[in-house]
Amino acid sequence: MKEYTDFSILRYNTFGMDVKASRFIEYTSVSELKTLLKSVEQPFLHIGGGSNLLFLSDYKGTILHSAIKGFEIVSQTDEYVDVKAGAGEIWDDFVAYTVSCGWYGAENLSIIPGEVGASAVQNIGAYGVEAKDIILSVHTVDVADLSERIFTNRECTYSYRYSKFKGEYKGKYIVTHVTYRLSRKPCFHLSYGNISSELEKRSLPPTLDNVRSVIIDVRRSKLPEPSELGNAGSFFMNPVVTVEKFKELQSAYPDIPNYQVGDDAVKIPAGWMIDRCGWKGRSIGRAGVYHKQALVLVNLGGADGQEIVNLAGEVIKSVKDKFGVEIHPEVNYIY
Repeated sequence: MKEYTDFSILRYNTFGMDVKASRFIEYTSVSELKTLLKSVEQPFLHIGGGSNLLFLSDYKGTILHSAIKGFEIVSQTDEYVDVKAGAGEIWDDFVAYTVSCGWYGAENLSIIPGEVGASAVQNIGAYGVEAKDIILSVHTVDVADLSERIFTNRECTYSYRYSKFKGEYKGKYIVTHVTYRLSRKPCFHLSYGNISSELEKRSLPPTLDNVRSVIIDVRRSKLPEPSELGNAGSFFMNPVVTVEKFKELQSAYPDIPNYQVGDDAVKIPAGWMIDRCGWKGRSIGRAGVYHKQALVLVNLGGADGQEIVNLAGEVIKSVKDKFGVEIHPEVNYIY
């Protein structure tokens, strides 16, 4: 266990906010976490890689961070393999591990920033795949009584960018490990975005290595590296509207992209609407909308959290005024 005071968390948030925590503690095991929870003052903030956080000021309290590592095969058949991963593992290291082992299911989620624990809390997703599609169970510690509890996928009540750990269970449990079920049989998801066309363009057959490589290239062509330009990836969630509302929008904007969600709802790319509002490449002060992808807000250099929030507010207002649709941040504001 490592403990620091007046600790800079610059490398623990991808927006590049140079803020400090009054106290920062990193633990490496479930037993260390339990010992820590017996004495740490509440409220505290538990973070992962900080890829979904926007700090608006120094954090006047304690921040906890998991350094629980390791991958463990807990079960396997000819059809699938169940792998338990430590919450402190870098998410893309886990994806690379599954691909190197020839297991299918995680490759579409390549180079999403963050850590394994956050994948289960945020239900991260990309290119038609979400973490919930491969999560078997989530291992946690109850903050109140220090008991260990394992939640099944169903108990997490996953939906788009949501889990019960963001709702009813928020602050009540800390994720220590996540068990994923990967397929040992070829099973690709190539219809979302331009993955299939990119493979064809490069004359590449759909293999795990090829799909991962293409997804990495496509993401890097659209999204800035946080080390070069502070950002949290997709800043806004894609709104889901009723079929009736979508038809209304489609009559005004025939080229509006869309993805059916069940029988009675439609998902619309927020980036498309933000772009149509003329925000791509624009900035307010030191906060900007990325010139290659309107869904991404960036720290142009020296911006503070409030500048990003102010820009987000203007973008939200523009989309509401033009389309009559509310978009909401995927990023959590930390005051």
